[in-house]
Amino acid sequence: MQISPQVGGYDRAITVFSPDGRLFQVEYAREAVKRGTTALGIKSTEGVVLMVDKRVTTKLLEIDSIEKIFEIDEHIGSATSGLVADARVLIDRARVEAQIYRLTYDEKISVETLAKRICDHKQTYTQYGGVRPYGTALIIAGVDENRGGRVFETDPSGALLEYKATAIGSKRNVVMELFEEKYKDDIDLDGAILLGMEALYLSAEGKFDVTTVEAAVVKRDKPKFTKLKQQELEKYVDEVMSKVPKEKKEE
Repeated sequence: MQISPQVGGYDRAITVFSPDGRLFQVEYAREAVKRGTTALGIKSTEGVVLMVDKRVTTKLLEIDSIEKIFEIDEHIGSATSGLVADARVLIDRARVEAQIYRLTYDEKISVETLAKRICDHKQTYTQYGGVRPYGTALIIAGVDENRGGRVFETDPSGALLEYKATAIGSKRNVVMELFEEKYKDDIDLDGAILLGMEALYLSAEGKFDVTTVEAAVVKRDKPKFTKLKQQELEKYVDEVMSKVPKEKKEE
C-alpha cells in the first residue's frame, strides 16, 4: 500500500519539520550517539585529554583495530561516539579543513574555527531531502597559542558548545554528574587523566582494564597530539581500581 507523502512525511527519509517544530531525523541521529560508547574530553591547566571506552564485546576482537580517537592536526584531536563510519568521514573532512587553512593563512587553524567548520558541514545535512544527518557526535579538543586548551562538543544537528569537561555516548549523564562533582579549574594533566579514567570505570558496560581504554593528550607547553600507550595508562587504571571495594571488583 502506498502511503501519501502528506501523512507523516516528516518521520521518514526526508528532513522536514514536524507540526510541533521538531526534526525527527536529527533526534534519531542523537539516539545513534546515545547508543555509542562513552567518550570524554577534559581541559586542564597543562593541556587537554581525550578518552574513550572501547567496549570490547568479544575476546576474538583485535583490540588495536578499535579506533575512536583521531589526530586532526598536530595540535588538535577528536574523540567520537555513534556511527564510527560517519565519524571517519567527518575526521577526514576536518583534516582537509585544517590543511586548507594552513596553506591559505600559513598558520595553524584554531580549535574553535575547525569545530565551527565541521558543525557548518553537519548542519547542511539537516536541510535537504535525500540525505540524512551524521549519526555521530565529536569532541574536538586541542591547544590554541593564545587561549590554551579548548574542548568543543559537536551535535548531529550542527550545534556547538565549549566545555571545561564533557562526555558523549551511552553514559553521558553518569560522567557529567562525576565531572560536576569533582572537576576543578586548576586541575593538572595527571589529575584530568585520573578523573577521566574514573569516569570510564563508572560508565564501562563490560570489563574495565587498560586494554579497553583509549586516551590521547595535547600539552599546552608543547602542542603535539599524542596517544598514550598502555604502559602509560596502567598507573591510572591501577589507582582507580585500588579505590574500588573488593565486593564491587568481584561483581
